[in-house]
Amino acid sequence: MARTEYLNDPAAPAPNSIVVAATAFVAETDGRILLIQRADTGRWALPGGVLGLGERVTDTAVRETREETGIDILITGLIGIYSNPRHVLAFSDGTVRQQFSLCFRAHPLGGSPSPSAEFLDVRWVDPGTLRELDIHPDMLVRIGHALSNRPLPYLG
Repeated sequence: MARTEYLNDPAAPAPNSIVVAATAFVAETDGRILLIQRADTGRWALPGGVLGLGERVTDTAVRETREETGIDILITGLIGIYSNPRHVLAFSDGTVRQQFSLCFRAHPLGGSPSPSAEFLDVRWVDPGTLRELDIHPDMLVRIGHALSNRPLPYLG
């Protein structure tokens, strides 16, 4: 399903849904972070996805990371809650979703990067090279919060 992201765009369609999503900021001991390249937009992002019925939101982050990247993780903390009403996703089926996501800090337990059909690439990225990648501004905010090691989670 095709999707278009809008951020601070007065021409964006009005949201007609909201779902809970979870992303994982996974860092290796050398500081490299796990990123996926989305097939639908070509943009790089943290792994993550939508909360399933009967699932804990931390389990969503673990499951989605494993499915999307081949890496097993352990959740170690909350980076923040992201609910910007000016960030909407419009899907080809007519759904227009307001963004709502919890971003968790995680430690890799094992596995090797291997993309699923939804993604063009999965790789460990040196934070110093992030500017070379096409990353959505709201995703960069989450990554920035994680890299800054904020003492408290972001609430916004």
